[in-house]
Amino acid sequence: MTDIERWVEATAQVTRPDRIHWCDGSRDEYDGLVRSMLADGTLIAYDQNAYPGCYLHRSNPNDVARTEQLTFICTPKKDDAGPNNNWMAPAEAKERLGRLFEGSMQGRTMYVIPYLMGPAGSAYSKVGVELTDSPYVVANMHIMTRVGRVAMEHYAKTGQFVPGLHSLGDVSPDRRFIMHFPEENLVWSIGSGYGGNALLGKKCFALRLASSMARKEGWMAEHMLIIGMEDSSGKVTYMAAAFPSASGKTNLAMLVSTLASEGYKVWTVGDDIAWMYIDNQGRLRAVNPEAGFFGVAPGTSAQTNPIAMETIRRNTIYTNVAMTGDGKPWWEGMGVEPGPGVIDWQGRPWTPGNEKAAHPNSRFTAPASQCPTISPKWEDPEGVVISAIIFGSRRSVVVPLVYQSVSWQHGVFMGSSMGAETTAAATGAVGVVRRDPMAMLPFCGYNMADYFQHWLDMGKRMKHQPLIFRVNWFRKDADGKFLWPGYGDNIRVLKWILERVQGKGKAVESVLGFLPTPDAIDTEGLKLPAGAMQTLTAVDTEGWVKGTVEMDKFYSQFGDRLPKEIREEHAGLRKRLGA
Repeated sequence: MTDIERWVEATAQVTRPDRIHWCDGSRDEYDGLVRSMLADGTLIAYDQNAYPGCYLHRSNPNDVARTEQLTFICTPKKDDAGPNNNWMAPAEAKERLGRLFEGSMQGRTMYVIPYLMGPAGSAYSKVGVELTDSPYVVANMHIMTRVGRVAMEHYAKTGQFVPGLHSLGDVSPDRRFIMHFPEENLVWSIGSGYGGNALLGKKCFALRLASSMARKEGWMAEHMLIIGMEDSSGKVTYMAAAFPSASGKTNLAMLVSTLASEGYKVWTVGDDIAWMYIDNQGRLRAVNPEAGFFGVAPGTSAQTNPIAMETIRRNTIYTNVAMTGDGKPWWEGMGVEPGPGVIDWQGRPWTPGNEKAAHPNSRFTAPASQCPTISPKWEDPEGVVISAIIFGSRRSVVVPLVYQSVSWQHGVFMGSSMGAETTAAATGAVGVVRRDPMAMLPFCGYNMADYFQHWLDMGKRMKHQPLIFRVNWFRKDADGKFLWPGYGDNIRVLKWILERVQGKGKAVESVLGFLPTPDAIDTEGLKLPAGAMQTLTAVDTEGWVKGTVEMDKFYSQFGDRLPKEIREEHAGLRKRLGA
């Protein structure tokens, strides 16, 4: 009997399912799951002629986003989890959740999902096994990961797997917990069917646990998209970029270039998570551990992300979007009128002007292989060499359109001090600026001060460090209008970044780092407001001085654990600003 089989047997004795189903990852299995969910109302079919293989799932209205306040890191010492995480002692967590898991699968099927995170045959890939009583979770894991034989073959070679136990329970927020045990590489989740809480291969394994594993093993697990940027010569340069959820990350990963006529285009390697390693030549390489996209629907349209719209026309599970009267998916910002007879995300007739038809955090789950811009390298077992790292967030003021760090250490500081305006991807207030270092605040599975140190240490081990940049597409003028057009025109900013990687690109050194000169970014054909580029490439000294005060408050919670290099960079910025 394997370790997996022993664990499944022991778990079944506690959760007491009516039956156990071992998933093989086949198309027949997926189709059978869909048929059973259509029969019991878990899924609703869209018009199969217009959207073949597309279905709608409506979750419990109390279960529509990541519940960060109910997500815990369970380490023996509280300080190892850090002030960036909720902490619970492992013994207490297991006692509390053990009671909740007792008999939680009675009357249900326990699905055993062996899955592979990362390309088949890659030394960087890892096996997980999720036990769940939710067929919706199984169907989504079929799309988001590589389920079945490919995972078991990898397990046979390594003998290692990350166990994850999930049960819907009674979907009560009072009995909802997502517990991570880094010492055991274990996840327990109960009381939620939402993707980020229930698809344990995603944020739970691929970021929270993997970030802790990566620190111990000398690699990086990051909340980053991966793109390949092709230039006019046909050469492709790969970049990784960190953006907080619902801040345009998927749009950038699938960007349709407005400079395509000049030969500049973007290839999609991944839209959300990057596992990065130092190769034997001292270069940083990245793989996308996922096999699908779990994207935010509202705001996605033929204008903002035509590639995503094409990707999700078939074989897609939609969650908490609306349904039009003629049986098609719809959401706010889709760019088309829904017509009469719309049913909202809670299954109620919808009238325009009332509540949103689609939940602000409604989602689509689609296979990455369907993406028209998917990179030929996206499943390369060796990964791709990363030449630039980009940090970006939604900031309506202060932060310039783009600037470059002067060193790896300075770039780590830039990422560590990043602030973002909150969105609907997590429960809580929307539009509030909070520090979100490297877009990892909700996903770092250990003390973030140690995480900054790990970044610094990784840089010292690299012979060829990627250049580091900060971007902000969301800067507004005094009237609240965006100064930069964004979307496909973001290729113009990426072009400057590429030029900097190639040792070109005009820039001037400022108190923040290297800023593009006002004429360095290709704006030909754009109709920008008067003085827009000057504003977008200027330093708002007063705003940055205030920002450094906020940074200091954030850093202070880490005490002496904060790396001295971060303190030095923070003090250096304040000095350069004359603060």
